[in-house]
Amino acid sequence: MVINKYLAEFLGTFILVGLGSMGILAVGGAGGPAQIVAIALAFGLALLAGIWVVGHVSGAHFNPAVTLAFLLEGELSLSDAIGYWVGQFAGASVASLVVWLAADSREAVGLTVTGYSSLRTAAILEVVLTAVFVWTILSAVKRGASHAPAAIALTLTGIHLAGIPFSGASVNPARSFGPAVVSGGSFGELWVYIYAPIIGAVVAWWLHRLFSADEQATAS
Repeated sequence: MVINKYLAEFLGTFILVGLGSMGILAVGGAGGPAQIVAIALAFGLALLAGIWVVGHVSGAHFNPAVTLAFLLEGELSLSDAIGYWVGQFAGASVASLVVWLAADSREAVGLTVTGYSSLRTAAILEVVLTAVFVWTILSAVKRGASHAPAAIALTLTGIHLAGIPFSGASVNPARSFGPAVVSGGSFGELWVYIYAPIIGAVVAWWLHRLFSADEQATAS
């Protein structure tokens, strides 16, 4: 059923944002190197879990930027992309609601909101890190690599290790949207986590197309 794909994106994004957010709360936020490592592993392993349980249904995007790249690649129709986006944003929002209930504190959700100290640094990093992440996904999936789930999850872990201190390492508009909406905080910083990953996804798609053309030329 088509609806199962959208439900899979909802559940996968729920797992990613829910487990990742609880990982943040478990260590009290990204206060130091040990906390950053723990949070990075929480998001990376949550993504791996999501891929294993519903990846065969929807392709395990769990991220509007990833869906955009596959739409540009022609692997997804516009109607399906819209269904994926609705599922992803809803999954992230419900995950943050569950975090609120589990922590018995709306303020706890605020700890999971992505933020930055420098707009320029955050914008640059979110574009670059999203491009690396989405490019990895496109390459792994298009090549049919058996190790694709591990490669994708480890890439997200590395991205968090590199980006948490500077931009929060969102690389995912839904991941930033859910906590921001549920926490009821300021939306002043949310826009950078919407447009920067979108730009990063377009860059990733272009790079993938560029090097895929070279690969095909070499093979022929």
